[in-house]
Amino acid sequence: MTTAPNSRQLAFIALQEIYQKKAYTDIALDRVLRFPELSSVEKSLTCELVYGIVRRQRTLDRLIDLLGKKKAQQQPPNLRIILQIGLYQLRYLDHIPPSAAVDTSVELAKQNGLKKLAGVVNGLLREYLRQATDSDPLKLPNNPITKIGINYSFPDWIVETFLQQLPASEVEQLCSWFNQPAQIDLRINLLKTSLETVEKAFQDQEITTVRVPHLPQTLRLTSSVGKIDRLPGYEAGWWIVQDSSAQLVTHLLDPQPGETIVDACAAPGGKTTHIAELMQDRGIIYACDLSEKRLKKVQENAQRLQLKSIKICPGDSRNLNQIFQNDSSVKFNSKFFGDRVLLDAPCSGLGTLHKRPDIRWRQTPAKIRELSQLQQELLNQAATWVKPGGIIVYATCTLNPLENEVVIESFLQSHPEWQITSPASDSPANHFATFPGWIKVFPHRQNMDGFFMVKLQREF
Repeated sequence: MTTAPNSRQLAFIALQEIYQKKAYTDIALDRVLRFPELSSVEKSLTCELVYGIVRRQRTLDRLIDLLGKKKAQQQPPNLRIILQIGLYQLRYLDHIPPSAAVDTSVELAKQNGLKKLAGVVNGLLREYLRQATDSDPLKLPNNPITKIGINYSFPDWIVETFLQQLPASEVEQLCSWFNQPAQIDLRINLLKTSLETVEKAFQDQEITTVRVPHLPQTLRLTSSVGKIDRLPGYEAGWWIVQDSSAQLVTHLLDPQPGETIVDACAAPGGKTTHIAELMQDRGIIYACDLSEKRLKKVQENAQRLQLKSIKICPGDSRNLNQIFQNDSSVKFNSKFFGDRVLLDAPCSGLGTLHKRPDIRWRQTPAKIRELSQLQQELLNQAATWVKPGGIIVYATCTLNPLENEVVIESFLQSHPEWQITSPASDSPANHFATFPGWIKVFPHRQNMDGFFMVKLQREF
């Protein structure tokens, strides 16, 4: 192929990879956006179509079920994709004229071996427009779980998980928030610069930002910026991309200069480098992770931010002895070792559904039960690394109680020497704490990624 296809054709190809070959959305997009001659407008529309359709596929399939002679899952796979592309534009993209959405979808069918079915595409999309003049063509069932699931495009089990924690009106707000494009937060490296300096450098390039309340190192981008690594200060280590709620985790840990810290699941290093900054880069941080490949990203981030206190330690954090057995520089005592441990545990990611649209369709209750068991094993092991009086912060980027409250309650029942402790009175995390001491960030309330975090202290 010598010339780049248009945005809708690229979206069609990417969605084929995602639906039919089980590719991850970001990987499928990377493949189709390889054409250097693609304009920024074409790239933007391609990304909007692919991310949006993956997020909204349950809603779009419901519309196909209602408007078509065959249910969505009974349609030829490529025809289903083309119908989704057309319906997504009609329903969610106000800047695209309806006639353009219909005509380009019909053309897409003709270009991809579905010429005989082009009339089906035309008829279904025009029927949507006809019905939309009087009422919403999306007819919803009465069951509150299924109703929210179809309207906002989530599996019923995720809606049910949210409804166990929030009233239905808030679950709708939460699901709506997760269907918006992700925002970008920057954590400013105050060892190298200041918020004011970064703000000025961005303003000089007409890049707009806002500060985030209670977080002293955070700027949120409010304008389109293109490639993130071309922004002012990137190479100089002035900042790193990190969501506000992830920054809260490190503030809750409250590391102090000169301490020994273990970051048990460190990759890709956002929190590890934040620990180093809060410690004034004085002390030692053992960055542990099972993935050596992902630990390279920790090393790269530490080098770019010019941080010296981080030591990379590949291995399974359920076996700290194994991680350190060949490292003579580590004076490891299997009973009492660190002043503080951060356990940012592997989780289902249900707090980041806006950034990773695949998750809602890939995760299952069975997988979450397995994760909960792993989380408990990691926490039980982490408890053996901490000195009396020391701290563990347990955190996840999920909103599933089985991975959060249930893990902590089980741990405390079997470890009487540990107690939940509140954030320091001057900590940014203190503004978010709730009874009985843990912090649960709901995105629709705080406008940041969903997170759970709790600070535990060893008494003896």
